[in-house]
Amino acid sequence: MTKLNKTTVFKESFLNRETQMDKTSRIVRKMIDDEAEQRQVKLDRLRNARLEREANTPTKAVAGEKKKSSPKVGMKQ
Repeated sequence: MTKLNKTTVFKESFLNRETQMDKTSRIVRKMIDDEAEQRQVKLDRLRNARLEREANTPTKAVAGEKKKSSPKVGMKQ
């Protein structure tokens, strides 16, 4: 008689069977991870663009420059 052990009694396909819920969970987790990676890439790109734009703009406005105020409507001068 042959010696029975775990590998001869149970087939591997039964031990490693993935349920429908496991399959769905794996696919959804992969989708979420992919979206998070795309979001991070976009965030890094936008952050670098903002930092570059801030580096190229002057930090102080010209002190003598003022906005012109528009005349008030309805007031007689």
